[in-house]
Amino acid sequence: MNLKHILLLGLVYLLTISCQKGASVNQPTDTSPVTASPSAVAQTQDTPASPSNIVKSGTFVAGEQPTEGAVKIVTKNGKSYLELDRAFKTSEQGPDLVIILHRSDDILGSTKPPAYSLKEGDYAIVAPLAKFTGAQSYPIPDNIKVDDYKSAAIWCRKFNATFGVAKLSS
Repeated sequence: MNLKHILLLGLVYLLTISCQKGASVNQPTDTSPVTASPSAVAQTQDTPASPSNIVKSGTFVAGEQPTEGAVKIVTKNGKSYLELDRAFKTSEQGPDLVIILHRSDDILGSTKPPAYSLKEGDYAIVAPLAKFTGAQSYPIPDNIKVDDYKSAAIWCRKFNATFGVAKLSS
């Protein structure tokens, strides 16, 4: 009888551990920074950038999935960053979500629903999305010329589906 209880507890323990490891298969959900590449690190942002540092900004609208909140591109010490505000929120339904800059100011109007798929060459990937909600900051790679892009978007690279977009204005 005692052996049955020990075996049962061991089985429950193993199942609990395996479920926890599988919880973040699609996207990370913790608040720690995620490294996409040596130059792309997402961090939570508690203090807003001063208005003089804001280069472009916009508000997300839903595409394939509900997406809301604001985005801005700021410069700090000569480096450009893409920042999502505290109200940012997108669906957890997509694997391989990335933040992109797009050349069009009307991504949803120039693509076809429901996926709003994008054409290669029209966008530049800033970084993988670190969290589905909340304030985040991503360094924009030096090879991306911010002035060439008119929108920011949350994009599912695996299924070429645009979750949400924000038209950027100065």
